[in-house]
Amino acid sequence: MLHLRISSPAAQTDRVLALLESDTSVSALSVVRRASLRPPGDLVLADVAREGANVVIDGLRDLGVHQGGSLHVEHVTTWLSKDGYEAERRTPGSSADSVVWADVTQRAYEDSELNWTYGSFMTLATLIATIAIVLDSQILVIGAMVLGPEFGAVAALGVALVRRRTTLLRRATVTLVAGFAAAIALTTLFALAAKALGWITLGDVTGPRPGTDFIYFPDKWSFIVAVIAGAAGVLSVTSARTGGLSGVFISVTTVPAAGNIALGLAFGVGHEVWGSTLQLALNLSGMALAGWATLAVQQAVWARMSAKRVRMLGRLRHRGSKQPG
Repeated sequence: MLHLRISSPAAQTDRVLALLESDTSVSALSVVRRASLRPPGDLVLADVAREGANVVIDGLRDLGVHQGGSLHVEHVTTWLSKDGYEAERRTPGSSADSVVWADVTQRAYEDSELNWTYGSFMTLATLIATIAIVLDSQILVIGAMVLGPEFGAVAALGVALVRRRTTLLRRATVTLVAGFAAAIALTTLFALAAKALGWITLGDVTGPRPGTDFIYFPDKWSFIVAVIAGAAGVLSVTSARTGGLSGVFISVTTVPAAGNIALGLAFGVGHEVWGSTLQLALNLSGMALAGWATLAVQQAVWARMSAKRVRMLGRLRHRGSKQPG
Protein backbone atom coordinates (compact mmCIF):
# COMPACT_ATOMS: atom_id res chain seq x y z
CA MET A 1 0.00 0.00 0.00
CA LEU A 2 1.18 3.53 -0.83
CA HIS A 3 0.06 6.81 0.71
CA LEU A 4 -0.19 9.88 -1.51
CA ARG A 5 -0.01 13.40 -0.09
CA ILE A 6 -0.87 16.05 -2.63
CA SER A 7 -0.60 19.82 -2.23
CA SER A 8 -3.01 20.98 -4.91
CA PRO A 9 -3.84 24.51 -6.13
CA ALA A 10 -7.51 25.17 -5.35
CA ALA A 11 -8.48 25.44 -9.01
CA GLN A 12 -7.04 21.98 -9.66
CA THR A 13 -8.35 20.08 -6.65
CA ASP A 14 -11.69 19.00 -8.13
CA ARG A 15 -9.94 17.38 -11.10
CA VAL A 16 -7.50 15.63 -8.75
CA LEU A 17 -10.37 14.30 -6.65
CA ALA A 18 -12.29 13.15 -9.71
CA LEU A 19 -9.27 11.20 -10.97
CA LEU A 20 -8.69 9.53 -7.60
CA GLU A 21 -12.36 8.77 -6.98
CA SER A 22 -12.69 7.00 -10.32
CA ASP A 23 -9.69 4.70 -9.80
CA THR A 24 -10.51 1.35 -8.23
CA SER A 25 -7.03 0.98 -6.71
CA VAL A 26 -7.66 3.96 -4.41
CA SER A 27 -9.08 2.76 -1.08
CA ALA A 28 -9.12 5.95 1.02
CA LEU A 29 -9.47 9.57 -0.03
CA SER A 30 -9.55 12.77 2.04
CA VAL A 31 -9.33 16.48 1.29
CA VAL A 32 -8.63 19.37 3.64
CA ARG A 33 -9.68 22.59 1.97
CA ARG A 34 -7.36 25.61 2.20
CA ALA A 35 -4.83 23.58 4.24
CA SER A 36 -1.92 24.24 1.87
CA LEU A 37 -0.14 27.58 2.23
CA ARG A 38 2.48 26.95 -0.44
CA PRO A 39 1.09 26.52 -2.98
CA PRO A 40 -2.14 28.20 -1.87
CA GLY A 41 -4.78 25.50 -2.10
CA ASP A 42 -5.86 22.19 -0.64
CA LEU A 43 -4.31 19.08 0.88
CA VAL A 44 -5.43 15.77 -0.66
CA LEU A 45 -4.62 12.45 1.00
CA ALA A 46 -5.12 9.06 -0.63
CA ASP A 47 -4.22 5.40 -0.12
CA VAL A 48 -3.55 3.44 -3.31
CA ALA A 49 -2.66 -0.19 -3.95
CA ARG A 50 0.96 -0.43 -5.08
CA GLU A 51 -0.10 -2.38 -8.18
CA GLY A 52 -2.15 0.57 -9.44
CA ALA A 53 0.21 3.35 -8.43
CA ASN A 54 1.73 3.97 -11.87
CA VAL A 55 -1.63 4.72 -13.50
CA VAL A 56 -2.59 7.05 -10.65
CA ILE A 57 0.75 8.86 -10.56
CA ASP A 58 0.84 9.22 -14.35
CA GLY A 59 -2.68 10.65 -14.26
CA LEU A 60 -1.69 13.20 -11.62
CA ARG A 61 1.36 14.14 -13.67
CA ASP A 62 -0.84 14.64 -16.72
CA LEU A 63 -2.93 17.06 -14.65
CA GLY A 64 0.26 19.01 -13.86
CA VAL A 65 0.09 18.45 -10.10
CA HIS A 66 3.89 18.38 -9.86
CA GLN A 67 4.16 21.76 -11.60
CA GLY A 68 1.61 23.80 -9.67
CA GLY A 69 1.83 21.81 -6.43
CA SER A 70 3.55 18.72 -5.10
CA LEU A 71 3.04 14.97 -4.90
CA HIS A 72 4.59 12.84 -2.15
CA VAL A 73 4.59 9.05 -2.39
CA GLU A 74 5.09 7.25 0.92
CA HIS A 75 5.41 3.51 1.50
CA VAL A 76 3.05 2.18 4.15
CA THR A 77 4.72 -0.64 6.06
CA THR A 78 1.72 -1.66 8.18
CA TRP A 79 -1.95 -0.98 7.52
CA LEU A 80 -5.37 -2.34 8.51
CA SER A 81 -8.22 -1.63 6.11
CA LYS A 82 -10.91 -3.79 4.56
CA ASP A 83 -11.27 -1.27 1.71
CA GLY A 84 -7.50 -1.37 1.20
CA TYR A 85 -7.57 -5.16 1.04
CA GLU A 86 -10.40 -5.06 -1.51
CA ALA A 87 -8.51 -2.46 -3.57
CA GLU A 88 -5.50 -4.79 -3.73
CA ARG A 89 -7.69 -7.73 -4.72
CA ARG A 90 -9.34 -5.91 -7.63
CA THR A 91 -6.07 -4.42 -8.90
CA PRO A 92 -4.19 -6.78 -11.26
CA GLY A 93 -0.72 -7.92 -10.26
CA SER A 94 1.18 -8.58 -7.06
CA SER A 95 2.26 -5.86 -4.65
CA ALA A 96 5.72 -7.40 -4.20
CA ASP A 97 6.26 -7.62 -7.98
CA SER A 98 4.92 -4.20 -8.96
CA VAL A 99 7.28 -1.44 -10.05
CA VAL A 100 6.56 2.15 -9.02
CA TRP A 101 8.52 3.96 -11.71
CA ALA A 102 8.46 7.36 -10.03
CA ASP A 103 10.08 5.81 -6.95
CA VAL A 104 12.64 3.83 -8.96
CA THR A 105 13.63 6.84 -11.06
CA GLN A 106 14.05 9.16 -8.09
CA ARG A 107 16.12 6.57 -6.28
CA ALA A 108 18.30 6.19 -9.37
CA TYR A 109 19.00 9.94 -9.39
CA GLU A 110 19.85 9.90 -5.68
CA ASP A 111 22.08 6.81 -5.82
CA SER A 112 24.03 8.06 -8.84
CA GLU A 113 24.92 11.47 -7.43
CA LEU A 114 28.66 12.07 -7.30
CA ASN A 115 29.18 13.58 -3.88
CA TRP A 116 31.55 13.48 -0.95
CA THR A 117 29.75 10.56 0.69
CA TYR A 118 29.85 8.42 -2.47
CA GLY A 119 33.53 9.16 -3.03
CA SER A 120 34.39 8.48 0.61
CA PHE A 121 32.68 5.08 0.66
CA MET A 122 34.26 4.15 -2.66
CA THR A 123 37.74 5.11 -1.49
CA LEU A 124 37.40 3.43 1.90
CA ALA A 125 36.07 0.25 0.29
CA THR A 126 38.98 0.22 -2.18
CA LEU A 127 41.49 0.74 0.63
CA ILE A 128 40.05 -2.21 2.54
CA ALA A 129 40.16 -4.30 -0.64
CA THR A 130 43.84 -3.43 -1.08
CA ILE A 131 44.65 -4.50 2.46
CA ALA A 132 42.62 -7.69 1.89
CA ILE A 133 44.73 -8.50 -1.16
CA VAL A 134 48.00 -7.93 0.72
CA LEU A 135 46.80 -10.14 3.58
CA ASP A 136 45.10 -12.58 1.19
CA SER A 137 41.97 -12.29 3.34
CA GLN A 138 38.65 -13.32 1.80
CA ILE A 139 36.76 -11.88 4.78
CA LEU A 140 38.18 -8.43 4.15
CA VAL A 141 37.39 -8.79 0.43
CA ILE A 142 33.75 -9.46 1.30
CA GLY A 143 33.76 -6.46 3.65
CA ALA A 144 35.06 -4.24 0.86
CA MET A 145 32.40 -5.55 -1.54
CA VAL A 146 29.59 -4.79 0.90
CA LEU A 147 30.97 -1.30 1.62
CA GLY A 148 31.25 -0.30 -2.04
CA PRO A 149 28.44 2.06 -3.20
CA GLU A 150 28.77 1.49 -6.94
CA PHE A 151 25.69 -0.66 -7.56
CA GLY A 152 23.32 2.28 -7.25
CA ALA A 153 25.02 4.01 -10.17
CA VAL A 154 25.12 0.76 -12.17
CA ALA A 155 21.37 0.26 -11.67
CA ALA A 156 20.82 3.89 -12.66
CA LEU A 157 22.34 3.13 -16.07
CA GLY A 158 19.60 0.58 -16.72
CA VAL A 159 16.89 2.96 -15.48
CA ALA A 160 18.24 5.71 -17.73
CA LEU A 161 18.20 3.48 -20.81
CA VAL A 162 14.74 2.04 -20.19
CA ARG A 163 13.12 5.34 -19.17
CA ARG A 164 15.09 7.31 -21.77
CA ARG A 165 16.67 9.75 -19.31
CA THR A 166 19.76 11.16 -21.00
CA THR A 167 20.68 13.29 -18.01
CA LEU A 168 20.54 10.30 -15.69
CA LEU A 169 22.65 8.21 -18.09
CA ARG A 170 25.33 10.88 -18.20
CA ARG A 171 25.18 11.38 -14.44
CA ALA A 172 25.52 7.67 -13.64
CA THR A 173 28.38 7.21 -16.12
CA VAL A 174 30.33 10.15 -14.72
CA THR A 175 29.77 8.93 -11.16
CA LEU A 176 31.05 5.43 -11.95
CA VAL A 177 34.10 6.59 -13.90
CA ALA A 178 35.05 9.44 -11.58
CA GLY A 179 34.34 7.40 -8.44
CA PHE A 180 36.54 4.49 -9.44
CA ALA A 181 39.26 6.77 -10.86
CA ALA A 182 39.47 8.81 -7.66
CA ALA A 183 39.41 5.72 -5.44
CA ILE A 184 42.15 4.02 -7.48
CA ALA A 185 44.29 7.17 -7.49
CA LEU A 186 44.04 7.69 -3.72
CA THR A 187 44.60 3.99 -3.03
CA THR A 188 47.68 4.04 -5.29
CA LEU A 189 49.08 6.86 -3.16
CA PHE A 190 48.37 4.78 -0.06
CA ALA A 191 50.12 1.78 -1.62
CA LEU A 192 53.14 3.92 -2.55
CA ALA A 193 53.37 5.21 1.03
CA ALA A 194 53.07 1.67 2.40
CA LYS A 195 55.77 0.56 -0.06
CA ALA A 196 58.10 3.33 1.07
CA LEU A 197 57.55 2.35 4.71
CA GLY A 198 58.18 -1.30 3.94
CA TRP A 199 54.67 -2.35 4.95
CA ILE A 200 53.94 -3.81 1.52
CA THR A 201 56.54 -5.58 -0.62
CA LEU A 202 56.56 -6.76 -4.21
CA GLY A 203 56.19 -10.31 -2.96
CA ASP A 204 52.89 -9.41 -1.31
CA VAL A 205 51.56 -8.35 -4.71
CA THR A 206 53.06 -10.97 -7.02
CA GLY A 207 53.43 -13.91 -4.62
CA PRO A 208 50.93 -16.77 -4.20
CA ARG A 209 47.50 -15.51 -3.11
CA PRO A 210 45.15 -18.49 -3.18
CA GLY A 211 42.37 -16.62 -1.39
CA THR A 212 42.27 -13.55 -3.66
CA ASP A 213 43.90 -14.45 -6.99
CA PHE A 214 40.43 -14.64 -8.61
CA ILE A 215 40.43 -10.84 -8.59
CA TYR A 216 42.84 -10.54 -11.52
CA PHE A 217 41.97 -13.81 -13.30
CA PRO A 218 38.61 -13.05 -14.96
CA ASP A 219 36.86 -15.74 -16.97
CA LYS A 220 33.43 -16.50 -18.41
CA TRP A 221 32.05 -17.09 -14.93
CA SER A 222 32.97 -13.57 -13.90
CA PHE A 223 30.61 -12.19 -16.54
CA ILE A 224 27.88 -14.77 -15.85
CA VAL A 225 27.89 -14.05 -12.13
CA ALA A 226 27.79 -10.30 -12.82
CA VAL A 227 24.74 -10.76 -15.08
CA ILE A 228 22.90 -12.86 -12.50
CA ALA A 229 23.82 -10.49 -9.67
CA GLY A 230 22.80 -7.45 -11.73
CA ALA A 231 19.38 -8.93 -12.46
CA ALA A 232 18.87 -9.86 -8.80
CA GLY A 233 19.96 -6.42 -7.66
CA VAL A 234 17.56 -4.60 -9.96
CA LEU A 235 14.70 -6.85 -8.86
CA SER A 236 15.53 -5.99 -5.25
CA VAL A 237 15.55 -2.27 -6.04
CA THR A 238 12.30 -2.24 -8.02
CA SER A 239 10.26 -4.62 -5.87
CA ALA A 240 9.21 -4.48 -2.25
CA ARG A 241 11.91 -7.02 -1.35
CA THR A 242 15.28 -5.35 -0.72
CA GLY A 243 16.99 -8.17 1.15
CA GLY A 244 18.73 -9.44 -1.99
CA LEU A 245 21.07 -6.46 -2.31
CA SER A 246 23.58 -7.83 0.21
CA GLY A 247 23.99 -10.93 -1.93
CA VAL A 248 24.62 -8.76 -4.97
CA PHE A 249 27.34 -6.77 -3.19
CA ILE A 250 29.32 -9.89 -2.27
CA SER A 251 28.92 -11.57 -5.66
CA VAL A 252 30.78 -9.17 -7.92
CA THR A 253 34.44 -8.22 -7.82
CA THR A 254 34.33 -4.54 -8.72
CA VAL A 255 35.88 -2.88 -5.66
CA PRO A 256 38.51 -5.63 -5.09
CA ALA A 257 39.52 -5.28 -8.75
CA ALA A 258 39.95 -1.52 -8.24
CA GLY A 259 42.11 -2.19 -5.20
CA ASN A 260 44.33 -4.58 -7.14
CA ILE A 261 44.68 -2.05 -9.96
CA ALA A 262 46.03 0.42 -7.40
CA LEU A 263 48.53 -2.14 -6.09
CA GLY A 264 49.62 -3.02 -9.61
CA LEU A 265 50.17 0.64 -10.45
CA ALA A 266 52.14 1.28 -7.27
CA PHE A 267 54.49 -1.66 -7.90
CA GLY A 268 54.53 -1.50 -11.71
CA VAL A 269 53.04 -4.97 -12.17
CA GLY A 270 51.36 -4.77 -15.57
CA HIS A 271 49.60 -8.13 -15.64
CA GLU A 272 47.92 -7.36 -12.30
CA VAL A 273 46.66 -4.04 -13.65
CA TRP A 274 45.43 -5.55 -16.91
CA GLY A 275 43.74 -8.57 -15.35
CA SER A 276 42.03 -6.47 -12.69
CA THR A 277 40.91 -3.86 -15.22
CA LEU A 278 39.35 -6.60 -17.35
CA GLN A 279 37.65 -8.04 -14.25
CA LEU A 280 36.26 -4.61 -13.37
CA ALA A 281 35.01 -4.00 -16.92
CA LEU A 282 33.37 -7.44 -17.15
CA ASN A 283 31.57 -7.01 -13.84
CA LEU A 284 30.31 -3.50 -14.55
CA SER A 285 29.19 -4.30 -18.10
CA GLY A 286 27.51 -7.54 -17.02
CA MET A 287 25.55 -5.83 -14.23
CA ALA A 288 24.60 -2.90 -16.44
CA LEU A 289 23.34 -5.14 -19.26
CA ALA A 290 21.41 -7.36 -16.86
CA GLY A 291 19.90 -4.32 -15.16
CA TRP A 292 18.77 -2.87 -18.47
CA ALA A 293 17.27 -6.19 -19.66
CA THR A 294 15.46 -6.80 -16.35
CA LEU A 295 13.99 -3.30 -16.30
CA ALA A 296 12.97 -3.54 -19.95
CA VAL A 297 11.04 -6.76 -19.25
CA GLN A 298 9.42 -5.25 -16.18
CA GLN A 299 8.42 -2.14 -18.08
CA ALA A 300 6.89 -4.19 -20.90
CA VAL A 301 4.90 -6.35 -18.48
CA TRP A 302 3.61 -3.48 -16.38
CA ALA A 303 2.87 -1.34 -19.43
CA ARG A 304 0.45 -4.04 -20.60
CA MET A 305 -1.14 -4.29 -17.17
CA SER A 306 -1.44 -0.51 -16.90
CA ALA A 307 -3.04 -0.30 -20.33
CA LYS A 308 -5.51 -2.99 -19.30
CA ARG A 309 -6.39 -1.03 -16.17
CA VAL A 310 -6.84 2.20 -18.12
CA ARG A 311 -9.27 0.46 -20.49
CA MET A 312 -11.14 -1.04 -17.54
CA LEU A 313 -11.40 2.33 -15.80
CA GLY A 314 -12.57 3.92 -19.03
CA ARG A 315 -15.40 1.41 -19.27
CA LEU A 316 -16.38 2.00 -15.64
CA ARG A 317 -16.47 5.76 -16.15
CA HIS A 318 -18.50 5.34 -19.31
CA ARG A 319 -21.06 3.19 -17.49
CA GLY A 320 -21.18 5.67 -14.64
CA SER A 321 -21.85 8.57 -17.01
CA LYS A 322 -24.82 6.66 -18.48
CA GLN A 323 -26.51 6.14 -15.14
CA PRO A 324 -29.30 8.65 -14.37
CA GLY A 325 -28.31 11.28 -11.87
